Amino acid sequence: MSETISYQPATEARLQALAVRGQTLRLRVWGDVSRASAHAPLTILAHGWMDVGASFQFLVDALRQQPGWSERPIVALDWRGFGDTYLATGPQSDYAYVDYLADLDALIAQLSPAHPIDLVGHSMGGNIVMLYAGLRPERIRRLVNLEGFGMPANTPDEAPDRLAAWLDALQAPAALKDYPSAEAVAARLRQTNPLLREPFALWLARQWAHEQDGRWVIKADPAHKRAGPHIYRVEEVLACWARIAAPVLFVEGDQTPAYRFFKGSYTPAEFAGRLARVPSVRREVIAQAAHMLHHDQPEALAALLADFLMPDPAPQ
Repeated sequence: MSETISYQPATEARLQALAVRGQTLRLRVWGDVSRASAHAPLTILAHGWMDVGASFQFLVDALRQQPGWSERPIVALDWRGFGDTYLATGPQSDYAYVDYLADLDALIAQLSPAHPIDLVGHSMGGNIVMLYAGLRPERIRRLVNLEGFGMPANTPDEAPDRLAAWLDALQAPAALKDYPSAEAVAARLRQTNPLLREPFALWLARQWAHEQDGRWVIKADPAHKRAGPHIYRVEEVLACWARIAAPVLFVEGDQTPAYRFFKGSYTPAEFAGRLARVPSVRREVIAQAAHMLHHDQPEALAALLADFLMPDPAPQ
């Protein structure tokens, strides 16, 4: 792998720090956010669990090749506990969806107070943006969910054991595996996702991890590896989804392994029933793509997004 040339971004991001709710959120910014308008809306990209905002670089480069996208403002954030936000802010004992929702709410209020935005989320980020769009429907113009399937439904009687297991897990320090080199990190990324191109993996490795004391360490709070204390209340989730006013695009890869992780406790048919609760939704499948479809097929995904996120026509 060391002989492979790393990916070279076509459109370099500008790094920005933003004070949000007592922490420093780290952002990657493409274009001039101050020029966002109703006819050139801001697009915010929200990454998934154990990922970083830089993960969207390949998608942004592909979007910039689409008509009308050469200068549209785009922002990718690092959620609390991940990426450079984690390095700037430090660890926490727990990460709750309500905090992600509040962070996103404050971020949008700062970056686009006057105009609704286009919001794109992957995996965990997809689940967060779906909830958010139901809570603040007036702030979202278009919504894109990339493989944010949600979780199997829990019942209240599961809560005591879940909380007790979380308390038990707190007794031992959490840790993430480290690596001897960036190339080793890249190899690990390709082991997890064989569809990931080697140049992409080499570039991602240096965004996903950083060098510390001669080792390469993942830029994430190890606490994310603990099972959380909160059960998944699907009825509450669907009540939020039912209030989404924006058109929604749901995109998945044709080789997604998502349902295998649920081991039969959550099926495609059950997800389809949940998605039917969204007032206006379009569903697309990308070929030759797994869960990280923005890595596997950024060009195909960019074409879908450019069509769906077409700006509203300017008034005559």
